Amino acid sequence: MKKDKFGRIGVLMGGPSSERDISFKSGKAVYQALKSQGLNVIPIDIRSNSLKQVKQAKISLAFIALHGKFGEDGTVQSMLEAMRIPYTGSGIIASYLCLDKVASRRIFKHHNIPVPEFQIFYPRIKSCMPKLNITVPIVLKPSSQGSSIGVTFVARRCQFKSSLTNAFKYDDTVIAEEYLPGREITVGILEDKPLPIVEIVPKKKFFDFQAKYEKGKSEYIVPARLSQRQYSRAQEIGLMAHRLLGCRGFSRVDMILHKDTPFVLEVNSIPGLTSTSLLPMAAEAKGISFGQLCLRIVKSAMQK
Repeated sequence: MKKDKFGRIGVLMGGPSSERDISFKSGKAVYQALKSQGLNVIPIDIRSNSLKQVKQAKISLAFIALHGKFGEDGTVQSMLEAMRIPYTGSGIIASYLCLDKVASRRIFKHHNIPVPEFQIFYPRIKSCMPKLNITVPIVLKPSSQGSSIGVTFVARRCQFKSSLTNAFKYDDTVIAEEYLPGREITVGILEDKPLPIVEIVPKKKFFDFQAKYEKGKSEYIVPARLSQRQYSRAQEIGLMAHRLLGCRGFSRVDMILHKDTPFVLEVNSIPGLTSTSLLPMAAEAKGISFGQLCLRIVKSAMQK
């Protein structure tokens, strides 16, 4: 496929979610990568729950580099489909399922994909504080946020009430997840095939927002230091999770290796897309440069 056949590509970045700043990092990196590949590409700053700028830009394809709500929950995908503009990544339903941790967990449990034990919380009624029914320590997560925003590690039951109240600031549904000690790993999926596994070694106990985005707070090892059986099993489970949610093109499946079993934590339909992000890191280990990765994502979007 000739590069000029892609037409005008708009890289959608920014967005109205709490991950706006992170989205700019991905979007700008993708824009530069596609530009270096000789493509006709323009950056588009999405400032609200509207695609007015996209209509005005008259693009042939949208490269979605929007993180969080609006960008990853199926909203922008449905709007682009209504406008008949092809776009990168997963479709409407898969995007929604990936961002909604409750919905995806239920699907994984139904299909016997290992996930930590969890409990779902909704805003309390009057002054009644819901009871925690799983053993601490736990991890509290807003159901539909990414990048570890609003995530809290709860070591003692006395911390639960205040931590839950804080989590509700980010979402009206919160999931309490059994904390499983183990090795953090992530399986990138590209064109329905697993990439080399990345092992994440945070310099603090919990891989939170700070550990993810502050330089020097984590170490990354590719390929992960796993036995052949662990490695194959993690890739197998990662691909199964990607397929069960209906993802297409690419994704990143985050896991914890606990007592020799890979447990799925979440699937990211639009993972970080800078040259140093985890999916590009895995692709690089496969011999795929960041520019080539972005180009392959564009080609996949044109072919689907």
